[in-house]
Amino acid sequence: MPPPAPQPGVIPLKPLDVGGIIGGAFATFRRYWKPLVGVMLAVQGFGILLVAAAIGIAAAAVHSRFSAVFDLPRGQRADGADVMALVLAFVPAGVLLMVTMTLGAGMISALCPAVVQEAVLGRPTTFGAMWRRCWSRLPAVLGTVLLAGLIAGGPMLVVYAICIPLIVTSDGSGPPAALFALFLGILVCMPVSVWLATRFSLGPAAAVCEGLGPVAALRRSSRLVSDGWWRVFGITMLAYLVATAVGYAIQMPFGFVGMVALFPTMMEGGNGDVDPSALIFGIVVYAISMLVGGAISMLFQFGYPQLVIALLYVDQRMRKEDLAATLIAAAAPTTPAPEGM
Repeated sequence: MPPPAPQPGVIPLKPLDVGGIIGGAFATFRRYWKPLVGVMLAVQGFGILLVAAAIGIAAAAVHSRFSAVFDLPRGQRADGADVMALVLAFVPAGVLLMVTMTLGAGMISALCPAVVQEAVLGRPTTFGAMWRRCWSRLPAVLGTVLLAGLIAGGPMLVVYAICIPLIVTSDGSGPPAALFALFLGILVCMPVSVWLATRFSLGPAAAVCEGLGPVAALRRSSRLVSDGWWRVFGITMLAYLVATAVGYAIQMPFGFVGMVALFPTMMEGGNGDVDPSALIFGIVVYAISMLVGGAISMLFQFGYPQLVIALLYVDQRMRKEDLAATLIAAAAPTTPAPEGM
């Protein structure tokens, strides 16, 4: 019987099975939750503050027009200029929301491979180290994510660009042929988009761990996923299912606490005698419980699948390039960490 593979970190340094990848992602989250949660909270908190400030500024700039649009006598329509002013005032906030969501996704896509890089060797890390690492690789990761999304979503975008205008401009006499063409186009293009997305899914990890640019990272991902597409796709889908199930389980206790706070007030409401202060207290506790539970759940649902994908990147390299030998050498106390991992 061969000796067991060395395990200086969260996974044994050998090609992994499904359980090893899923369990390794859990172990990584458990051991490195401080830098993981810290960076994700910092990114999301900063983005929420920016968007809230933009919405507040827009609302203050056009507050006088709200009554002209929403507080009208029955039968009277709002003036088009007032409606357009409201829409235009909140466009910058919408653009800022999209930008912050994109940046947040890029930071998380850079964060998880950076953490896995340390986790497979059992090396400690900090919030500051991970923040600097993610920030330094953010342009490459963002380019990789956006380019992969553009290529994978390209077929679907072409279908929408052709069919949606035809549907909108149809005369409405029966189901338009363009609607059938849209449905058929989605059926044909969806498998292509899924195939391409899976093919490029290891690109962010390659951009972080090997210091590659967007195009080189996508090429690298394509080579690593070749001959293992179904395995990468299946484990990735399993990771998202596990993240959803665990996220729901995280939310349940918080929802239970909120319902317990509301339960006495609900019972009093059935008798027609409700204490306003008790009602307000119950609603506040319920809202806080749901917000906290939702925030913790979303952190796990965002981070866990990315950790699995980063471990898939490591696993594919161990299978195809004997990365395990390099990692074993790097785990030795006197050996410096290898380039590209």
